[in-house]
Parts: sequence; C-alpha cells; structure tokens
Amino acid sequence: MADTDFEYPDEAGYPDGVGTLTQDQVVLIDEVAADDHSLGIDLFVTDNDAISTYEAISGDTVIGGLTYNVATDDRLVLVAAAVFPEYRGQGVATELIRRVLEDVRSRGKTVTILCPIVWAFIDRNPGYADLVDPDLPGSRKTRQED
Repeated sequence: MADTDFEYPDEAGYPDGVGTLTQDQVVLIDEVAADDHSLGIDLFVTDNDAISTYEAISGDTVIGGLTYNVATDDRLVLVAAAVFPEYRGQGVATELIRRVLEDVRSRGKTVTILCPIVWAFIDRNPGYADLVDPDLPGSRKTRQED
C-alpha cells in the first residue's frame, strides 16, 4: 500500500498540496492494513476535547493522537492520525482508531473522514463502515495520474 496516493484537504495535513502522503502516513497506513493487529504496548485513549484530539497515552506519556472537528451534535470530522515514531509498529494506530470509532458508536454519532489512515483502517475493518456518514463520508479519492 506504500505506493498509494490519496488526495485530501489541507486541514488533513498533506504537505505538498497535491495529495501525496508523507512517509509517516505511509508507515501508519501499512500498520493498520497489516494482518497482525496485536497491541505491543499498554495504553488508554482519552478524548481531550479542549484540543479536539483523542489521545493515546501510555503511562503518563501521550504517544499518539487523532484530531477531529465537531461538525454537528451527531457527527465528527476525523482529520488526522499520528503516532510518535518510537511507538510505531506496536499496534498503537490501529488501537487508537478502533477505540475512537467505538467511542463514536457508543455516542450514537457518525464520522466524516479526511484522514487516509482512518480510511485504511475502515477498509481493513468493514464492521466500522456503518459509522461513516452516508451523506458526508469525507475525502477518499485516490489521486489520478495525469
């Protein structure tokens, strides 16, 4: 999946303005698309609504996060997932996204997705596809070669 290009809005964080993934995003997409989803680290996830970020925390250290915007009372926009490099490859991104989507489900909300890492997770875990708002799913287009 490392050769896939996604196109998504500036607020989702693509650096070059044309929809090319960063190496960090490629690493996390590969992680959530992998067959092995075992978590190699103890963590908990909390919604830090003051900064609109679900944070993955191990001990007392924030090790990753998923930023969001509140679109309506019943819909969140999932903007960008990130995991600090030293915690990658341990299932953190997968578990963070899983727990965020479980929280969304428990609150009876839907999501609009701007983050290609979350889309990769949904593709690998279609049981969460029902949480994607059917009218406003977000940007999922792959970049077309000219």
